[in-house]
Amino acid sequence: MDEMKVVVTHDPQTFAHHAGGFLERLPVEHNVLATVLATLDRSESESAPLFAWVEAGEDGEVSAAALRTPPRRLLASTMSADSADALMPRLLELDPGLPGVNGPEPAATHLADAWRQYTGGTVEPGMSQGVYTLSHVEEPRDQPGGHARLAVRDDRGLLVEWHCAFHSEVGERGADIESHVDRRLADAELLVWDDERVVSMVGAFPPVSRVVRLGPVYTPSDLRRHGYATALVAETSRRALATDAESCMLYTDLANPISNSIYQAVGYRRSNNAQQYLFTR
Repeated sequence: MDEMKVVVTHDPQTFAHHAGGFLERLPVEHNVLATVLATLDRSESESAPLFAWVEAGEDGEVSAAALRTPPRRLLASTMSADSADALMPRLLELDPGLPGVNGPEPAATHLADAWRQYTGGTVEPGMSQGVYTLSHVEEPRDQPGGHARLAVRDDRGLLVEWHCAFHSEVGERGADIESHVDRRLADAELLVWDDERVVSMVGAFPPVSRVVRLGPVYTPSDLRRHGYATALVAETSRRALATDAESCMLYTDLANPISNSIYQAVGYRRSNNAQQYLFTR
C-alpha cells in the first residue's frame, strides 16, 4: 500500500486548490461535494466546515476527499478502503461527534467500517440511494393539467412547509430551512407545477462541471399519482439542458419504486448507488 498523508483544513479555498481537480474527474459521483463547496458562502452550517483529503504515493496524488458542514453528516468522495482507513482517525481527532456519512458506494461503507473499527460504536444504515443521470429528456406519456413555472416569493410559505415535510420523510435535519428556501428563491433554483394551485416542487442546483443536480423533488401525499412530479422533473431537466449543462442527475430512495419509475419515465437511467450511515456511541 502506498504511504498516505491526510490533510485537513477549515479553509474552502485550500481544499478546492488541492482536491478540486480530483472532484472534477467524477462530476456525478462527486456532485454533492462539489456543489456544497461551490455554494459554501450561502450554506447553513452551525460551525466552521471541516475539509479533508488524502494524498497517496510519492507524487501526493489525491485519492479521497470529504467535507462536513455541521450539523450534517460527512460527505464523502469515491475512495478505497485503505484511504478510508487513513482518513477516519484524523477526522475523529477533530470531530469526535461525527454523526454519520453520506457518499457513493462502496466509499460510504468503507468509512462506516473504519468508524466502527476506531470507535467501537454502532453503525446504522440509512437510506440506500440510486444515482440517476439523464442527457436527453423523454416526453412523459401522460401530461397532467397545469404548467411548470419558476417559484416566486408568494410561494415561500408553502415551499418552507414542503421542505420541512421532505426532510422529515427522508429522515434528515435541515439547519435553517427558511433561509435555505429564501436563497434558492433568490437564485431561481426552485420550480413548481401550477394546476390552478401549486401541486409539486423541484429544485435545480447550479451546474458543476456541466452537471445539474435536481433536488428536492416533492409532492404532498394527497396530490401524488397524478403525474405532476413526472412532468415537472421533465421540464426542469429540459430547461437545465437548454443552458450549458451536459447532463442532469438526481438521487432516489431505492426503497421507493414509485419515485424510481417516475424518473425513468422521462429518461433518467441509474448509474451507481450511494449510501447513508448513522453513527451512535
